[in-house]
Amino acid sequence: MDSTYEIRIINHALKTCGYYPLRAIQRWLVDTHFNKANSTMMNIGALIKFPKEIDLNRLAQAVTDTLKNFDIFRCRLVFHPDTDDFCQRFDGEIEPVTVEKISDEEFEKRKENLRMPYPLINKPLYRMYIFETPTAKYFYLDFYHAIMDGTAVSILFWREIGMRYKGKKITHIPQKYADYILEELRVSPEELAEGNKFWHEMLKGFDSKKHLPPPDVETSQAWKSENFIVPLQNINHKYFSDSSRKENIFFLAVSMFALAKSSGSKNSIMSWIHNGRNTTMELRLMGLMIEQYPISWNFEQDITVGEFLEKLAEKTKAGLKYRRSLKTVYEEGIEDDCATFIFQKNTENLDNMNIGDHVGKIIELPQNEISAAENSLDIDVNLTNSGKYLLVLKYDASRYSETAMEKFAVCFDEIVLQLKNENKFISEILA
Repeated sequence: MDSTYEIRIINHALKTCGYYPLRAIQRWLVDTHFNKANSTMMNIGALIKFPKEIDLNRLAQAVTDTLKNFDIFRCRLVFHPDTDDFCQRFDGEIEPVTVEKISDEEFEKRKENLRMPYPLINKPLYRMYIFETPTAKYFYLDFYHAIMDGTAVSILFWREIGMRYKGKKITHIPQKYADYILEELRVSPEELAEGNKFWHEMLKGFDSKKHLPPPDVETSQAWKSENFIVPLQNINHKYFSDSSRKENIFFLAVSMFALAKSSGSKNSIMSWIHNGRNTTMELRLMGLMIEQYPISWNFEQDITVGEFLEKLAEKTKAGLKYRRSLKTVYEEGIEDDCATFIFQKNTENLDNMNIGDHVGKIIELPQNEISAAENSLDIDVNLTNSGKYLLVLKYDASRYSETAMEKFAVCFDEIVLQLKNENKFISEILA
C-alpha cells in the first residue's frame, strides 16, 4: 500500500472510530507472540512480598490512581472492523484494584491460576492483584509486553505508585501514548522510502549460517531457551569512568567482533536494543518504548579500534534517524534469526520493588520466557552494583550446547581486553 494513502486512511480511521495502528515494535511483539511463540503468554511483571507494616488499602488506591492517570492502561487490542487487522483503542475501563483477604491455601491456588494465559483481545492488557493472607502480604502485577517495557514497569510505574502511596501531590500531566503513536505517523513518504532502503542495505546478505556461531547440536527438537551467565574478567566500570567511551557502544563492538570471529566471517550482522527514550518528555512516557535496530559492519577495511568505535557510534546514530521506518524490518522479517545485543545497568535492583520505606521482595516472575522470540542468540551485558559486568547469553539449546556458549564467552572476554587498546588494528583482533 502506498504510504501516503496508508497514513491518510489511518488518520481518517482515528478521527472517526478511534482505532490506532500498532507501532512497529508493538506489531513485532504481537506478531511474534501469536505466530512464533511457544506459549500464549508474553508478559513482564512480578509477584512481590511486602512486610506486614505496609498499608495494603493505601497501596491499592495508589495503584488504581496510577492506572487511571495513564492512557496506556486503557489500551485494548482489537481487530479493525474494516481490515480485520490488529489495532488498538485507548478507551477501556479501569477497574479499581482492591485487597483480597484469602487463606494461604487459597493463595497457592491463585498463584497456579496466574501461571495460566489470559484473554488478550478487547480485554485489559495487564493484571493487578493485592493479596493478604494470615502470614504475608503480596502484590501481583503483570503487563502484556506490547504495552510496557522493563523501564516503564520497574521505574516509571513504581515511581508513580510510590509518590501516591506517600501522599505526594502529582503535578505533572502525562503525555498520552496514543498521541505519541500519532506523532510517529507524521513522516513523509520520501523519508519512509529512504529508511526502508537504509534497513534493507544494513541487512543485505544476512545468513544465519554465516553470521552466527556454527551450531554444535544435532537435534530435531524445537527451539528451547537456555541461559549461560559468566562474569567478565577483563573490564570494570572504572574503565569507562576514566574514558570518554560509552559502555553501550563498546560492548556492541565486542559483540560484533565476537560474532565475526566465532563464525569466521569478515562481516558482522546483528541487532541491538535501545530503550527508545530519547527526550525529556519520552523519559516520562508510560508504555512500550524499546526498539530493536539492525547493525552491520564489514571488517575488510583495516582500521584501528579507536577509529572503529567512532564509526560504529556514528552508524548507530544513523540508525536512530530511521526509527520510523523499522516497520519494514519487522513486517518483512528481514532480521529474523539475527543475534541481538542489549546493555543493562543495575539489574540486581530488580530483586526488590520498594514502596515508600517498605522493601518488597520479588519472589516469582510471570512464566513468559518460553514465549520470547525464537532468537538463536541474545547477548546481554549487565552492569552490577559492584561495578563488575555479567555476560548473559540466552541461546537456542536445540542449536548450541553449553560448551559452545562457554567458548563464545571466552572469546568475548578476550576481545574486551583487546578493544581496550584503541591503537590496535582490526586485523590483529580477527587473526
